[in-house]
Amino acid sequence: MTDSTDVLLVDEDTETLELAATFLERKGNNIAAESETDPETAVDRAVDEDFDCVVSDYRMPELNGVELCRAIREHEPLPFFLFTAVSESELEDEGVVTGVVRKGAGTGHYDELVEQIETTVE
Repeated sequence: MTDSTDVLLVDEDTETLELAATFLERKGNNIAAESETDPETAVDRAVDEDFDCVVSDYRMPELNGVELCRAIREHEPLPFFLFTAVSESELEDEGVVTGVVRKGAGTGHYDELVEQIETTVE
């Protein structure tokens, strides 16, 4: 096991990725976050690189977050968290993922995401 918890962040919006990476690394207990804007490339990275978990938006081009989770888990059983503004009623098959954290105003959702990651990836 490495000294850090290595997280792959997936979202098509680079500003969202930068903000999420900054908050996870500041609020987390030794979290190292890497970003990916292309869901299909994220599958390859999750399989080929040494990540402890994946955090993904739900709505993205090519694959939604649940489809991305399934594609990664065909090869690698990584914990997978959706970090999304999509309402619960809009999510399809969210039971596939390890956890769901809703984006919102303020920074409390980052605390919740860090807590879920640290509780799951020990």
